[in-house]
Amino acid sequence: MAVGDPRFFARLGPYALAEVAGACGAEVPAAAMPPDGSAETLLDGVAPLQLAGPSEVSFLDNRRYAAALAATRAGAVIVHPDMAARVPAGTRALVTADPYVGWARVAGLFHPPPPAVPGVHATALVDASATVDASAEIGPFAVIGARAAIGPRCRIGAHAAIGEGVTIGADCRIGAHVSISHALLGARITLYPGVRVGQDGFGFATTKAGFVSVPQLGRVLIEDDVEVGANTTIDRGSAHDTVIGAGCRLDNLVQIGHNVRLGRCCVVVAQVGISGSTVLEDFVMIGGQAGLAGHIRVGRGARVGAQAGVMSDVAAAAEVVGSPALPSREFFRQVATLRRFVARQQTSPPDDDDVGRTGSTGSSAT
Repeated sequence: MAVGDPRFFARLGPYALAEVAGACGAEVPAAAMPPDGSAETLLDGVAPLQLAGPSEVSFLDNRRYAAALAATRAGAVIVHPDMAARVPAGTRALVTADPYVGWARVAGLFHPPPPAVPGVHATALVDASATVDASAEIGPFAVIGARAAIGPRCRIGAHAAIGEGVTIGADCRIGAHVSISHALLGARITLYPGVRVGQDGFGFATTKAGFVSVPQLGRVLIEDDVEVGANTTIDRGSAHDTVIGAGCRLDNLVQIGHNVRLGRCCVVVAQVGISGSTVLEDFVMIGGQAGLAGHIRVGRGARVGAQAGVMSDVAAAAEVVGSPALPSREFFRQVATLRRFVARQQTSPPDDDDVGRTGSTGSSAT
């Protein structure tokens, strides 16, 4: 089966080698050109090195797969300049400083996101006071609430619920069963199926008789070019807004508490929980299953390891792991010290008390 099953993925092309090179900003070395000097080799898809055929494009971004490069039958391979000389004869080298970025752009050239099919499905429910751009697609059983606004070329999936007053900018993709309330979305945002945006934050006061819910009066603001994975939840603010900065990537099953603020281009991996009023500055990366306490700040460019428990502020560019989270060098130094201690305990002879106890037990048994 070719990469990109046509039942699920529309494919454009074929494209000339020069067009593919242009898409990823690559150069084609003169030695890799066809004998007639033309760069017009036609390519009709993408595939991994091991599967690619003469009409397909592949890439190499890890030297560990150099053997697969040597054996590939791909028509063209996107490679770093250091690997260009190792591209086999008959395969065109597309040379760029960042092959993986080039691959992403070329794969997008052949398989772009499907465009919106303008119109409102007959089973959708659109409030008379809502504004839906004529170029937008509203899917089956979707609900668009009062005063909501759907921007140009948006795709609203089946059973999605867009609440009252919500605004969604241009070129957004809202997946099936997504619910959005109390939120303002920018442009080119993708919410995958099951995402929940704008529900009440986890806020209540405690009394001797029980709990008193605190009204959650903030919003969710999602800036441009954000992607949010399936079944992730983003609570609205209590009084301040919850903010997801431009370019962020949130994985599946992430929990964002009320009043949380993410800066630009943060990455939050699956099953992370971020408690209320915590701030992530720009370019922070959070590993899977990490938990962040509330009211802390994680500095620009910091990295939090998987399953870390972060209970206090993290400095800019720091790397922390463990629970409670510690700077990575300190954490692994402690791990090494503990292992040495355990190893000594296992190899050292028993002390006198241990010998006495063993002898006594033995005499009693006989």
